[in-house]
Amino acid sequence: MYPENIPLSVAIITKNEEKNLSECLKSVAFADDIVVVDSGSTDRTVEIAEEFGCRVFIEDWKGYGPQKNSAIEKCKYDWIFLLDADERLSSELKELIIMVIEKPDADAYSAKRKNYLHGKWLKHSGYWPDRQIRLVNKTKGLFQSVIHEKWITNGRVQHLNAHIEHYSFSNHSDMLKTLNEYSTVIARELFTSGRRANPLSPIYHGIGMFFKTYVLERGFLDGMDGLVTALTKAGGSFFKYAKLLELQREEKK
Repeated sequence: MYPENIPLSVAIITKNEEKNLSECLKSVAFADDIVVVDSGSTDRTVEIAEEFGCRVFIEDWKGYGPQKNSAIEKCKYDWIFLLDADERLSSELKELIIMVIEKPDADAYSAKRKNYLHGKWLKHSGYWPDRQIRLVNKTKGLFQSVIHEKWITNGRVQHLNAHIEHYSFSNHSDMLKTLNEYSTVIARELFTSGRRANPLSPIYHGIGMFFKTYVLERGFLDGMDGLVTALTKAGGSFFKYAKLLELQREEKK
């Protein structure tokens, strides 16, 4: 059994996560403070969070990095575990978190992440060990980037030998939906930052991503799911630059 109400905050950002949120919150029930920042869910997400006793805030979407920074600002404790609604803590990771909170010797900690598709753990395709910095001291850093956000700290980072369980995609349709959404946001971020593409950019980035995922990261060992993952990642890279070209054309009109 885990002690209840340890001096830890958990920060979660949500939108329409009713199918995932309950299991996510059950896995962090030992934390004394759970903050949920929702960006306008139309399902039962907010109701579920309130039923679990979370402190819930409704805010407009600002991008992944800014939204997570907003959740962090609202947390009661300096030590925070950042969790997505489609993730769950493993029992081993819970034990290590409790030990760290009692006697921290770094300013941030990363954990490995097991990614699942069709109920199977993807052991290749760039999805393992997939380390993520998640246990952080909020006084020692912040998130940067609107998407593919990264925790930036000047302090010491240690690696925890335990994992998060990630159920990002229920099926291939979910993967295609995410491909479209992410490529649009990333293209806009690249455009705003001054990055520009040429007509060949989508092609060589797409081909390069497929080769990296399927060959170098041995996606072929994940069977059909590995092939689809490689094609989806390649498509995401292709459309990211194709949409950037669209924005460049619109700028010239």
